Amino acid sequence: MVKLNKIYTRTGDAGETGLVGTERRPKHDLRIDAFGTVDEANAAIGIARLHIATSHDPILKRIQHDLFDLGADLATPYKDDGEKDLRIAETQVARLEHEIDELNANLAPLTSFVLPGGTPASAYLHLARTITRRAERLSCALAEKETINPVAIKYLNRLSDLLFVLARAANENGKLDILWEPGVNR
Repeated sequence: MVKLNKIYTRTGDAGETGLVGTERRPKHDLRIDAFGTVDEANAAIGIARLHIATSHDPILKRIQHDLFDLGADLATPYKDDGEKDLRIAETQVARLEHEIDELNANLAPLTSFVLPGGTPASAYLHLARTITRRAERLSCALAEKETINPVAIKYLNRLSDLLFVLARAANENGKLDILWEPGVNR
């Protein structure tokens, strides 16, 4: 279990931060950027939860816990030694897929792209979705340079899809969606 007695440590004052273990990296390192962006997505989900329907809040609360797991996964360099480190699992991806299918069944088919907006919950979920996509892009870039858990990238990909579907659900199951009108301002 994590125990934090002191919030400031001064260990990052020289522009480095620690990974899980003893390794330190510059704060602008791609790995740090990837798990920092996961943290940013988690914060945006926290804001969305302030506005979300009670029935969807447990999904988002669970996802926030998953995102801490994902942050720990990305903050822990991969080893090929039968490791016991905390890693995102396929079961977490499968759960997201199941929830996407359940929520999407209640939504009208799309006839255009959806603009972020409608209700406050929907707008914040779209914000969380775009931050999640950035975390996915950073994780893909990291995977080209270092070995990471491939399930982490799958999780981020499915999570952005789930956040999209949840944003539509928060817009009265799509009734309040704002659809893109191509070329409307020409």
